[in-house]
Amino acid sequence: MKRKLLNKELNRLDVKAFKDAPKTPLILVLENIRSLHNIGSVFRTADAFLLEKIYLCGITATPPHKDIRKTALGATESVTWEYEKDSLSLINRLKKTHHCMAVEQAEGAEQLDTFIPFPDKPYVFVFGNEVKGVTQEVVNACDGVLEIPQLGTKHSLNIAVSAGVVTWDFWTKLNRQKKKS
Repeated sequence: MKRKLLNKELNRLDVKAFKDAPKTPLILVLENIRSLHNIGSVFRTADAFLLEKIYLCGITATPPHKDIRKTALGATESVTWEYEKDSLSLINRLKKTHHCMAVEQAEGAEQLDTFIPFPDKPYVFVFGNEVKGVTQEVVNACDGVLEIPQLGTKHSLNIAVSAGVVTWDFWTKLNRQKKKS
């Protein structure tokens, strides 16, 4: 039988150590996210994988907010974040230093299971509104589109789930590449 570890046995970073730690070269952009719980969940994902930053755009709410705090569980204190009203101008600015990808269902989208990140370039993944997705103008401005393959009757995953799936996939593939070199 396997004994479940206690929280104190997990050797988690404190906020200062998190801030000082080398980051995974990935920024998440949340464009017009309505659900405060989704926003908090994405903060926890960003904390779990030591992400560089989160940008909150458009109508996406910002910390501090009790409903974000409820699901973020303190990650709004560890993860660097910034509010940027206009996601299109943000993407155009970030494209100068990062490879920007919308996470969306689109013609010619690259399927996540076949996606291989460039090992020497930082990335930006854009996640859109729970109903309308990433705006077309932002999709057009991005360097590419990633799509999560799905087999069921629904046409999308919850944005917090999508962020977790794509972030874990990126982190795993990047670390696999590092081990090979």
